[in-house]
Amino acid sequence: MDVPTDEHERTLAFAEIALGQIKALGQSAAPRNFEIWYHYATGYNQPLNQQINETLAQKGTLSNDDLDHIYATYISDTRFGERIDTVGTRVLDEIKQVMSTIDAATGSASTYSERLTAASETLAQAKDSDALRAVIEHLVQGANEMEASNRKLEARLAATRQEIEHLQDNLEAVRNESLTDPLTTLANRKYFDAALAQGISEAADKNEPLSLLMADIDHFKTFNDRFGHLTGDQVLRLVALSVKQNVKNSDIAARYGGEEFVIALPNTPLGAANEIADQIRRSVMTKELMKRSTGERLGRVTISIGVAALQPEDNAPLLIERADRCLYAAKRNGRNKVVCENDEEAKAEIITRVRVA
Repeated sequence: MDVPTDEHERTLAFAEIALGQIKALGQSAAPRNFEIWYHYATGYNQPLNQQINETLAQKGTLSNDDLDHIYATYISDTRFGERIDTVGTRVLDEIKQVMSTIDAATGSASTYSERLTAASETLAQAKDSDALRAVIEHLVQGANEMEASNRKLEARLAATRQEIEHLQDNLEAVRNESLTDPLTTLANRKYFDAALAQGISEAADKNEPLSLLMADIDHFKTFNDRFGHLTGDQVLRLVALSVKQNVKNSDIAARYGGEEFVIALPNTPLGAANEIADQIRRSVMTKELMKRSTGERLGRVTISIGVAALQPEDNAPLLIERADRCLYAAKRNGRNKVVCENDEEAKAEIITRVRVA
């Protein structure tokens, strides 16, 4: 389809502005970044523009975390909403077509009923075989038309059922995508928060243990600053892979934000959770990072992990706070370390925070 000249020029102008912003800030021309700046160039998404302007005024640039936040807050949700609206429109179209086919079939049924009434009256008055034959032929013709109408309706209903099943799959895919971090394919924070609340409730009802791991990549900002955001993304995927390799299907692993990961371990006491955390830590440490474009070896990545177990009085924020406190204790005590809430380092972190407060 031909694009009107003015529309062509207008969209190209937006694209040039977007690329100009990417160049000016030294960002990668990744699709996500281009989409953010294209939205910015159009000026249609005022909250996005306001957030960008305020961030630039405060910091002079946009970090990868800033871009993640802007995309997730002002673009990603809109995209999912648009896709859901599209599916809804297609469902309504299918329903309209089915109703139209049913109306046609109803009309055919009414016509056939009228033919039967007329045939009954004619039969009562028929006096010879020719008249009877004419009535029978008329009835056969009506029956054939009715059968054809029913076949058409059945075909339409079968096609609609198949299309609606396809649309349901699309909706499920959109739903899953809205709850998944696109870079690591782990769950995102929205999904994790809901799943953790449910897990805590179930653990309380069944009187079962539940533990929480909070992990943070050591010196992640250094990787980003030294090797660029694409390498930083590779680091995030590497850590996510190690997490996936060391958790069960019943566990809930998510990218919680930036370089931070969380894993909820249902029916897992503190000691076992501590062992799992150390397995993940060692798994990450054994993987060497390599720059794909040049084959340059960039060294190994390490992570720090905090471990806390659910207590009877806990809700999600309290459990997260204790795991987070343990994580910071691991960071303070040399990184590449697992600290659980029973360790001396975690207890010292509590004292430190109380003094600071």
